[in-house]
Amino acid sequence: MTKINFVFLFLLSVLFSFGCSTVDIQKSETVAIESARVWLSMIDSGKYEESWNESAEVFRNAVTVGKWQKSIDTVRKPLGTLISRKVKSKEYRTSLPGAPNGKYVVIQFSTSFTKKDSAIETVTPMIDKDGEWRVSGYYIK
Repeated sequence: MTKINFVFLFLLSVLFSFGCSTVDIQKSETVAIESARVWLSMIDSGKYEESWNESAEVFRNAVTVGKWQKSIDTVRKPLGTLISRKVKSKEYRTSLPGAPNGKYVVIQFSTSFTKKDSAIETVTPMIDKDGEWRVSGYYIK
């Protein structure tokens, strides 16, 4: 094999690996967004305890179900009924400040409610110990 052929094959394999990695990340983002939407629908319908039960272990270890219900009720209820929610941005990450290394997707939604026209919801699903995408963080402003 000539040196040129070897270099070509090496570059081709690097590009192929990169392509597979990009496809895997895009698939992860898609699944994470769907997981976040399902979880947010629980919040939208006032099923706060269910949302806590369906969140990532990291989330459940950080806040009790009672504190979660109280804090989300205080923050979310005054906004009214959901009107629209669209993905504004998404970013696949393997580390986040203050969190264990893992597979995360930080998603920002542009959201509109009956009592607040414009809000940004940041939802961070992660691959949980059972291999499922579950929400590990939620913030609204």
